[in-house]
Amino acid sequence: MEPVILARSDASKPCRAAVDWAAREAEMRGVVLRVPRDPLREPGRASVIVCGAGDDGAPPLRSGSLSATLVGAAHAPVVLVPDRLAASRRRTGVTLGVDARDPSGAGLGFAFESARLRGVLLHVVHVWGLPAGAVERPFGVPERDRATWEDHEVQLLADALRPWREKFPDVRVLEDVRLLGPVEALLRCSERAALVVVPCDSGATVWEAAARALLRRATCAVAVVPS
Repeated sequence: MEPVILARSDASKPCRAAVDWAAREAEMRGVVLRVPRDPLREPGRASVIVCGAGDDGAPPLRSGSLSATLVGAAHAPVVLVPDRLAASRRRTGVTLGVDARDPSGAGLGFAFESARLRGVLLHVVHVWGLPAGAVERPFGVPERDRATWEDHEVQLLADALRPWREKFPDVRVLEDVRLLGPVEALLRCSERAALVVVPCDSGATVWEAAARALLRRATCAVAVVPS
């Protein structure tokens, strides 16, 4: 069984929130928890790597920080846990940012599994924007055109999620299509989330920016999932 790994830097002990998160994750998955000196050189493959968002004193995901190093080199999901999580009974769900045109299978799989283990709602957020030409129209966008484009985005998301909903029939899913940027969409949709999942595939830098914004506000744990 692949262990859950708690990452720590030489400069500080892991924050209590990260320790607690890693312990619960290992218990839910039925695996051991390891705390190696160098998680990237740990033999075998981790199921999850958990890291305090500011364990080495650097802002989360800043170049050269422990969190950025783990996200850039790990082959497993990296969960970044702020020191101060927003405590609320409403914060139970899992929120996933996804590009329905090019969905990350690894991100979808981790999000569905996380929601299944916790028995909570999975809120899947897909963002879109108006075509460039539409923005420049002198009299605005006709409501009929906008509705047609939005219906298309809704269908894209439904198609992307269909095989995962079949694979995880017990997971309740809220499909959410938003005419917003990724950062604003995830900030709004994460208000009741205990965990936000963002993909880290090539070209997914917009979701990484959303992860940074979430961590700066220190409201919930953020899982960055490589392809």
